[in-house]
Amino acid sequence: MLFRVDPTSTVPLGDQIAASVRRAVAEGAVVPGERLPAARVLADSLGVNVHTVLRGYQQLREEGLIELRRGRGAVVTGGASPHRARLLERVREVVADARELGMTEDELLTLVRTALDNP
Repeated sequence: MLFRVDPTSTVPLGDQIAASVRRAVAEGAVVPGERLPAARVLADSLGVNVHTVLRGYQQLREEGLIELRRGRGAVVTGGASPHRARLLERVREVVADARELGMTEDELLTLVRTALDNP
């Protein structure tokens, strides 16, 4: 699995790492039971702080995509639907775009509510 981060992006590096895993799960490039790189190894290869990788892994754990096991590292669980993972990634992209445009949270939520009310 290939991890890429763009240090010039407005998206936090930990979010970019989590998005890489979500994308790989959605595309079937990683399967349940597969181990992800150790946080320290991935941090070294990407040139980022180990805590940055751990933040990304923590997001994935909260979403049910991975399990963090002491001594075994991060393991893909397959607990979350690939469709849900793909949708969550797209939502995060929309949020990042809204931030780049300087939109407030309330403005973005109003747009989403409008879209929900007028499919």
